[in-house]
Amino acid sequence: MSSVLRRLCCLLAALAALLPAARAAEVPRALVLPPGFTIELWAELEDARTLVLGGDGRTVYVGSRRAGTVTALRDTDGDGRADARWTLATGLTMPNGLAVRGDALYVADVDRLLRFARVEASFGQPVAPQVLRKDLPRDSAHGWRYLAFGPDDKLYLSIGAPCNVCEAPGYAELRRMNAEGRDEETVARGLRNSVGFAWRPGTRELWLTDNGRDWLGDDQPPDEIDILITPGAHFGFPYCHGGRLPDPQYGRGRSCDDYSAPALRLDAHVAPLGILFYGGRQFPAEYRGRVFVAEHGSWNRSRKSGYRVMMADVVDGRPEDYRPFLIGFERDGEVSGRPAYLLELPDGSLLLSDDQGGRIYRIRYSGSSGG
Repeated sequence: MSSVLRRLCCLLAALAALLPAARAAEVPRALVLPPGFTIELWAELEDARTLVLGGDGRTVYVGSRRAGTVTALRDTDGDGRADARWTLATGLTMPNGLAVRGDALYVADVDRLLRFARVEASFGQPVAPQVLRKDLPRDSAHGWRYLAFGPDDKLYLSIGAPCNVCEAPGYAELRRMNAEGRDEETVARGLRNSVGFAWRPGTRELWLTDNGRDWLGDDQPPDEIDILITPGAHFGFPYCHGGRLPDPQYGRGRSCDDYSAPALRLDAHVAPLGILFYGGRQFPAEYRGRVFVAEHGSWNRSRKSGYRVMMADVVDGRPEDYRPFLIGFERDGEVSGRPAYLLELPDGSLLLSDDQGGRIYRIRYSGSSGG
């Protein structure tokens, strides 16, 4: 072997040795998971927010808030990282809400409800959306919506309050409609800004995250996890916060006992977004059935709170022992990312979007020291 060839081989070997370290460095070193779990970079994508899985079980659709895009991603070679990308839509207004039904993708574009048909078969090709609705509230304040199809095959859609706190009929509620966008009805009220919900497996209980009002101090009111069992419930906004704190302006003459109390009071201003019940078998058995919540993090608290993924056991239909699962996005006031939404993949690993860092992470159980 010539000296030039030997030097080239040595250089290639050195570069190959560096590749695992370079890939690991893409994940902030400060992130901490329970022992045995590993977090890896699955994709880099600006303003990655909502995550939904296509009917094919391999396409992940990603909504955004600021970027105005909807993107489809696939891991085609099975190496645990997305390698195929398709920008399905651009120029939308806060397309945070995504839902899949069959081979169609539904997108909430603030005042419009769009449906992209046969999206998986059209991967990489232009698809024109069908406009199902164009009469939703246009307000930008809390106008980024969340969508999901329920066990009743109805499409559920959140309508956030157009303010920090106000009386606004037709807002701060949850609606549902059929798959054509018709026969709409309101199923819950008093939800200031619910941008994440999920049905508890085996039931028709809808668990919702709700972001409480601002400017009552660092430590009140609490953010919430609410449970909707019977349509028609009112969760208190703007009259009562957290089930026990009357609003100083709108709560006069009202009792918090008249409204549905939260199932769990969270820390103030942690901004819970995505919520997920883990049903896979990739994690250890004790994780099955737990509820996970992505706390996006505070924006105006004097000392930051949230910026983590939490989990809780479900005991007799209620969340118990709410505790951290993933921490480290915020340390000493410095923020490296903001957890947004969670998605369980068919193999039982979890995806986590980070809209500040422009990344989607994959969390898996490796059976060795995680991180």
